[in-house]
Amino acid sequence: MKKVAFLSMDSLNGFSCYDHMLFKPLNKLGWNAEEVSWKDKKINWSEYDSVIVRSAWDYQDNPDEFVKVLEKINKSKTVLFNDLEIMKWNMNKSYLFDLGNKGIPIPTSLYFEKYNSQATADSFYKLNCDEIVIKPLISASAFNTFRVRKNKLNEVDEILTSTFFNRSFLIQPFLRNIVEEGEYSLFYFGGRYSHTILKTPKENDFRVQEEHGGILKLVEPNRSMKKTAEQVLKSIPKLLYARVDLARTEEDNFVLMELELIEPSLYFNMAPDSAAFFAQVFDEWMSSE
Repeated sequence: MKKVAFLSMDSLNGFSCYDHMLFKPLNKLGWNAEEVSWKDKKINWSEYDSVIVRSAWDYQDNPDEFVKVLEKINKSKTVLFNDLEIMKWNMNKSYLFDLGNKGIPIPTSLYFEKYNSQATADSFYKLNCDEIVIKPLISASAFNTFRVRKNKLNEVDEILTSTFFNRSFLIQPFLRNIVEEGEYSLFYFGGRYSHTILKTPKENDFRVQEEHGGILKLVEPNRSMKKTAEQVLKSIPKLLYARVDLARTEEDNFVLMELELIEPSLYFNMAPDSAAFFAQVFDEWMSSE
């Protein structure tokens, strides 16, 4: 039987992961799937027909080492998903500027190499807003992401200085609709649409991830949403999986919050046929290799 490895972590305790829902549909197509940690140095990657990066949600703690592992996998006989160069590009949120330059609608964003109190204070005026979001350029699951009000900056200056002392980051206006409506995630497998979920934060929070108490709901995307997502996908090569995270602006348009091409949760639990669809797309892709 053919073998596929899902690249994961040493432990998924505290995380919600649904990749096990792929085991049965893949098995029906002749694939034996197993989760392996990206930190396991004993693995012979060539023993697998394919390696799919899935729940490696601690890679941001040591991104250089993670890239070395991906490069080693890519040089072996196995087929790595997604494409290595695309994942390296997607690892740093500066990719948003690349997409913005291609005409993709993104939130107005400011880039900083390291934290500076005055520059951060000035960002409220540059962005013409009273609330901002500060997020690392390399991160996952909204860790070390801060929502800051202009009149509260002094109260969090010390923790921001500590967090971003030697770490590059983005500052964006806080979008009120993230709290009032939520964030939409559209999923595409092999460039083909699968499903959409709406993620809303718990009360008194702005983070929509399950790990932070986010509430999930399966929804049907409207025409504007799908048009924006497909505009994003047309700007990159076709990939095994892509998650397009969108939020509605006050002008009733949609902007790209994140394009997740490395290790996004694909929420197979939310759409009954999505795991079988993913398995089918993967099997077709591997048959054409």
